[in-house]
Amino acid sequence: MTKVGLLFSGQGAQVPGMGKDFYEKIPVFAETIDQASEICGFDLMECFGSSEMLKQTKYVQPALCAFSYGVFKALKNAAPDLNVVGGIGLSLGEYPALIASSMLDFETGMKLVSKRAEFMQEDCDRHQSSMAAILKPDVELVERICAEISTDEKPVSIANYNSPKQVVIGGDDEAVKKASEKLSEEGRMRVVELNVNGAFHTPLFRTSSQRLGEVLKAVSFKDPEFVIESNTDKIPFTKENAAEILQRQVMSPTHFAACVEKMIKDCEIETFVEIGPGETLSKFVRQIDRNVGRASVETFEKMQKFSL
Repeated sequence: MTKVGLLFSGQGAQVPGMGKDFYEKIPVFAETIDQASEICGFDLMECFGSSEMLKQTKYVQPALCAFSYGVFKALKNAAPDLNVVGGIGLSLGEYPALIASSMLDFETGMKLVSKRAEFMQEDCDRHQSSMAAILKPDVELVERICAEISTDEKPVSIANYNSPKQVVIGGDDEAVKKASEKLSEEGRMRVVELNVNGAFHTPLFRTSSQRLGEVLKAVSFKDPEFVIESNTDKIPFTKENAAEILQRQVMSPTHFAACVEKMIKDCEIETFVEIGPGETLSKFVRQIDRNVGRASVETFEKMQKFSL
């Protein structure tokens, strides 16, 4: 039986109207979204249809978490024999991954994501920050240039090590602009400004990290039903390390590429299935290892056609 690894995105295609097809046609997805709306205190289907709400961290994080977990439940119903042996969530995607693996129950996970989103929104509002993707990067040069420009007051650093063909830098607006210019001119690298609410996974979210740590003290984790690899430390989550890792995660860089390589080796993954909106992570996997299979189920139509 094909060994499957699941991919849970932390961003995805945040397009107004997303999830409508699932909600109308798959009862278990609709039940998940309705339950999440009660837990979070706002209508997630309204959020899915609102371009303004999808721009705000405090709304989009709970919405994406519920969306991804709802799609996971729908997939399990559609393909009950799916041999899931591992999972990787990028950034926020680690939360639906942890819920899917039963390390977190759904209500606790959604409450935790809501608090995370609230704290991070406040940090977003407090700092003028931005992010930029660096394509076909010379990683050592990117790290060096960021280190030369970065200061305690105006930091810039690599926030995401996504694939051999892409890293993302983030930090203070001015510092990111300086680093982007230098990378374009001196490094001759292509730089693409990203449309994000803030510079996630940078020291600008230290306050969020501290506040989230207090909330995590009251959270109990269970042993996972399948391996979930940590973006932060490139090791599997356990019920003993999860709280400490998730606290650091919001201000630490993600290492998606390394996690994919490790999971292919350790879990003998044959195919990765991307759960949730978009196909960004599937594209990263292709850049990391062309020999591993890829699939995505971000729409009801793709869910109907899904097979391995």
